[in-house]
Amino acid sequence: MLEKEVTIQVDPGLQARPAAQFVQKANGFTSEIFIEKDEKRINAKSIMGLMSLALTKGNIIKIMTDGDDDQEALDDLVAFVENKQ
Repeated sequence: MLEKEVTIQVDPGLQARPAAQFVQKANGFTSEIFIEKDEKRINAKSIMGLMSLALTKGNIIKIMTDGDDDQEALDDLVAFVENKQ
């Protein structure tokens, strides 16, 4: 399992449209993908799970990936959260 802590730079955070885009990206990978914030872990392929974290710009989260394409998934999702895509 790979993991990385990142600060959300997407404005206004992973809410509404950015959350849907993140989940769509996550679902493009075969790896299991999780997000953790304040010791609460959710499946990053679930829009409801992601919305339940109420992630806003400036929040620090941990993205975890595990599977055949885990490095690619981690790199892509970290870049999205850091607003580099």
